[in-house]
Amino acid sequence: MGELNFNFSFIWPETIFFILILYLFLAALLEKKRPAFAGPLGLLPVPVLGLLAALSSALTLDLSQTMFFGSYRVDALSQFFKLLISLGFVVASLNALKQPTLEAEKRVEYHLFLTLSSFGLVVLSSGVELVTIYLALELSSYSLYILVPARAKSKEAAEAGLKYILFGAAATALALYGLSWIIASQETTYIAKLAELPWDFATSPLAVMGLALFLGGLFFKLALFPFHFWCPDVYQGASNETAAFTATLPKLGAIIVLIRLATLLKPELELTHILAFLAAVSVTYGNLCALVQKDLKRMLGFSSVAHAGYILVGLCAGTAEGLAAAAFYAMAYLLMNLLCFWVISRISHDGRNLAYDDLNGLSDRSPVLAMCLAASAFSLVSLPPTVGFIGKLWLITSLWGHGYDWLVIVVCVNSAIAIFYYLSLVRHAYTEDVPAQASLDGTPLINATDTGALSYAGALVMGILVLLLGVIPGPVYSLALNAAKAVVGGN
Repeated sequence: MGELNFNFSFIWPETIFFILILYLFLAALLEKKRPAFAGPLGLLPVPVLGLLAALSSALTLDLSQTMFFGSYRVDALSQFFKLLISLGFVVASLNALKQPTLEAEKRVEYHLFLTLSSFGLVVLSSGVELVTIYLALELSSYSLYILVPARAKSKEAAEAGLKYILFGAAATALALYGLSWIIASQETTYIAKLAELPWDFATSPLAVMGLALFLGGLFFKLALFPFHFWCPDVYQGASNETAAFTATLPKLGAIIVLIRLATLLKPELELTHILAFLAAVSVTYGNLCALVQKDLKRMLGFSSVAHAGYILVGLCAGTAEGLAAAAFYAMAYLLMNLLCFWVISRISHDGRNLAYDDLNGLSDRSPVLAMCLAASAFSLVSLPPTVGFIGKLWLITSLWGHGYDWLVIVVCVNSAIAIFYYLSLVRHAYTEDVPAQASLDGTPLINATDTGALSYAGALVMGILVLLLGVIPGPVYSLALNAAKAVVGGN
């Protein structure tokens, strides 16, 4: 499958993340002697180097090179997702700078594992060989097993961490078992070679079963039904800042692998029919469960189950347009969810879980955060002129006429259902009076919303992007479409 072909200029994002890992590792060792490492200045290199990684990804969007004997590919698709992962990492690291439920002496280690997980996702973006993909996926997962229970004196966090580990171990075993079947039947693990082989059940039943099992491991990361059971509990138990990371970046890793593996599938194959069915069930189940939630993070957990189904819609189309729509919607999902969690973290000054009632009077307390929360909610429900609307529009138009018109109808109906719980965020922020007590734990609601410069700057930047990319989506979609065409043509 080729030669080593190593070129340092092609892996700048990975190199920058690796340098940051080394810095944080040394900072963790020296933290007791020099406490400044755990302070704002000591953690400043984290978002700064994240921005450099994003810049290096943007500057290499037009590169194309296969390295490490064909197992690692730098192309427009990989660099597009590395750009998204790096920018998401910057927001997540800034969001975690003031984490009220984390002991001060653990802040450096927290950012170290946050960086390790992101590094695994960056490597995953260029993986075009199944063993490489599997190892990168595990690298990104192990750090999250440590981050999820990192919430001081919280039994819910310990329970969430245990559930995440157990479900993650089961998903890993499932994927590894499926990988062994693929190797036994197809005698290769390179996606380019696998794309040349048959994937119908009549010709290659063992390979189809193996791929289904391998996809199960990816569906766990994506929180797709029926691999979603960990998701609401983990979001609810983890700290707000950890939930913001877990809800967004790991899903990008799963999406890019699914986009590369989608080149193996055609609309008429049995496995594609199964994906379409899972997409329909996932969007319906996720939206119906989200309707009855009171905890905001638990609601967003079931919401992510629905969004996982939306992303599968583009993959079922089996076209470059469908893959591009899935990639664009992944970007939209990252942006609108990070914005929503950013606002939640700014309101929850003491790190508690918020209910809808905790948003009451937000427009009076902080008009900027209320406006940005509304932009996020409108985008999540896919109302124009937001990025969520245009992303979902491209998803359903890419699928229409490819044998799954019924799935388009399911998506449209569920988008209407989602209005009821997403717009409740706006209703409570703008029309309800502040209650005397919070609704979840009964403790007094203290209106100490973070209204600092960083709080407003982060919310405004993401809020503007949510609207701007909904009005002018062409340049980003063109990048995604060119990347998808290269992947389809390359395989």
